[in-house]
Amino acid sequence: MIVEQIWTGNAYRNFNYLIACPETGDALAIDPLDYEKCLAVAADRGWSITQVLNTHEHGDHTGGNKGIVNATGAKVIAHKNAHKRIPNMDRGVGAGDIVNVGKTVELECLDTPGHTMCHICLLSRTDEPGLFSGDTLFNAGAGNCHNGGHPNELYDTFQQQLDTLGDNTRIYPGHDYLLNNLAFTLDREPDNTVAATMIENFKNQDPDDALITTLGQEKEINAFFRLQNPSVIASLVAEFPELGDSPDARSVFLKLRELRNNW
Repeated sequence: MIVEQIWTGNAYRNFNYLIACPETGDALAIDPLDYEKCLAVAADRGWSITQVLNTHEHGDHTGGNKGIVNATGAKVIAHKNAHKRIPNMDRGVGAGDIVNVGKTVELECLDTPGHTMCHICLLSRTDEPGLFSGDTLFNAGAGNCHNGGHPNELYDTFQQQLDTLGDNTRIYPGHDYLLNNLAFTLDREPDNTVAATMIENFKNQDPDDALITTLGQEKEINAFFRLQNPSVIASLVAEFPELGDSPDARSVFLKLRELRNNW
């Protein structure tokens, strides 16, 4: 499996992705908003984009579908319940469904509600697994729930699905929010030395050559995985004493998501 992360350079800081089969040159485009860049990269690599997958229905993830389809005839794949929100879908998928790319690439669909209720992530169960996480999981952060989502479901997705993946799983998010998310982690957990080191090391990161974190790293720097951390809990309880001295993990997650909305 070949993965090409494409930095759009737009105001929303989107990442687009191409996943290619090294044997056939077939490629899957994930959320190809900047379809011209995606087409140019595919042409440069000698790949043929045969499928488009949208992780969810928001326009900054589906806006390039028409351009890709008109240029290539690619088939559009998305959550099975998104057909009324994503025009001209060819295939609806759900949990456990497989997306094949060429002869060698198999990607498993995870049904990951929260950011929206029709959100999927793609997981490669390879020796070095990769999670294409859309707007569910960001580097050091979690998706908001403003436009069709629910934070309770996002918590369930994190705890029941993402937290169970191997620590070596590489994370490919839909946006570059690394620095802001690290700053939020440090605001909640000022003694997190790993996050402090990372924000210093990557403060001048070139998004065209972005850091690819692993889930193991996320568990060290991402507040939404650190729900039992004493510093995270203490800072929340100091601001919100109604949580009590020993808030449960769901309450911590929901309060963190609420704080991040206005941070």
